[in-house]
Order: sequence, then structure tokens, then C-alpha cells
Amino acid sequence: MAANFWTSSHYKQLLDQEEVDVIHPLDKERGITLEDFKLIKMHMANYIGKLAQQVKVRQRVVATAITYMRRVYTNINTFIFSRKSMSEYEPRLVASTCLYLASKAEESTVQARLLTFYIKKICNYSFHADEKYKYEIKDILEMEMKILEALNYYLVVFHPYRSLSQLMQDAGINDISMTQLIWGLVNDTYKMDLILMHPPHLIALACIYIASVHRDKDITAWFEELRVDMNVVREFSILFSEVSITMALGDKMPHATVKNISMEILDFYENNRLFTEDRICAALNKLPTRS
Repeated sequence: MAANFWTSSHYKQLLDQEEVDVIHPLDKERGITLEDFKLIKMHMANYIGKLAQQVKVRQRVVATAITYMRRVYTNINTFIFSRKSMSEYEPRLVASTCLYLASKAEESTVQARLLTFYIKKICNYSFHADEKYKYEIKDILEMEMKILEALNYYLVVFHPYRSLSQLMQDAGINDISMTQLIWGLVNDTYKMDLILMHPPHLIALACIYIASVHRDKDITAWFEELRVDMNVVREFSILFSEVSITMALGDKMPHATVKNISMEILDFYENNRLFTEDRICAALNKLPTRS
């Protein structure tokens, strides 16, 4: 993996919200709305998490798999990716295969045989259980090649976890309950598209900010020391394990703020109660049935 986020393919692939929210024409023809699109991606992120628990892989593998899944279905106005439709690339199979691919990319390989065993097991107890979605090894291997082509073999993903531990240490956060809250917030950000739009360290900072407000811990001075204005990100300096980077707002710098990212996360939690099984099933039922 590239040591420097700012020279990585991940950085070059950061998108605006408008680009992330584009629905493929084939999916539009089947009545998939933006709400459906987001619901299905969120549901598949949860599915990856459940499958990962069964095959026992690290959270980083889960995060990478979810990022791959979101990239497959995301509109990118460059030569890097070829966006795919959910109508052609069945989400359950894509999600399962992304976990398989991510396990190899993150050097925590899961055998395809084990993966398909748990796919069938989960399907038996799922609210959308269907024999047609009990995939075999050949299905995973065939989809793996399609996903690699869709991603144009760009498999590098930088996660908030990389900088989170050092940021919390620097902020003087050593309370176990608050640490767990922050890590939980970061994990939940993968139920959204934030990793496609924002540098990972800003996501980490937003999670720290939310937790500090929730627990009444004043770390405003710490943010000021970082030169991170809570309304406008002007400059940020952080020591990664391999390289020290200082960044300044420029042409390629995403117009993101810690507060804006925080509000996106809080909005997700506010709307989460509306994400019912009935609504998810209704969205999935608009997609073609696997023959």
C-alpha cells in the first residue's frame, strides 16, 4: 500500500456528494430511487459485517470490503472506474465477493469454500432468504474478476483507523468508554458513503468531535492546536506511522469541514429508525430476480 494518502489512488478517487448519488440508468428503469440506492448499500454493508463475523476477519477487512462495494456502484467521471448497476451486478453477490477480495488485499485471506458455507447459513435465517442467493464458489470467483475490472484493479483504501489511535492519544482521550464510543462511530461511518468523499483523518476527527460533545469533553483547544478550524479546514498536520504530512487547502483539497462531516453522521443516526426491513425489502424487490 502507498504510504502517503495524498499520492494514493484513494485520494485521486474522492468524489462530491452529487457524484456519489448518481443512479445507474438501468436501475432507474426498474424504479430504483436515491433512497432505495442508499438503503440497499447500507443493507449490504450490514450484510458484509454479519458475514465477516462468521468467517472471523478483522474490522479493517470489513471496512475495505464495504468501500469496494460502494465503489462498484458509484458514478466516477474519470477513466478510473466503470460504474456498475445493481440490476446487472447483484448486490448480495457483490457484497460477498468484496469481502472475499478484501480479505486477500488485507492479507487475511478467507477460503471461498468457507465463505459460501456461511453465505448459505446466513441466507437461511435472513428476512429475505431465498434459495437463489445461496451462492457457490464459482459464483464468487467469477464475480471477483468482474469487480477487479470494475475497480480497474485499484485496491488501495486508507481508513480512519490508521490515524485514530494517535489522534486520541494526542487529544488526551484515554477513557475506555469514550474510546469505545469513538471506534463505534468510525465503524458506523461505513454505513454511509463518507469514505468515498472525505479524507479518512477528517472522518476520524469528526467522530472524535461528536464523542467529545456527547460526553461534554472540551477539546476545542486541541483542535486549535491542530489548526483545524471547526468551521473551515485550513491546515492539518498529522504524523502517520511512515510519513509526516502537512496539508494546506488547495485546488485538490476536498471542501469538507469537521462539523459538516459530523452533521452527516448525526443525520444518519436520526434517520436510521426509518430504515425498516419492509423498506429494504421493497427496494431489493425492484431488482431483477436471480434465475
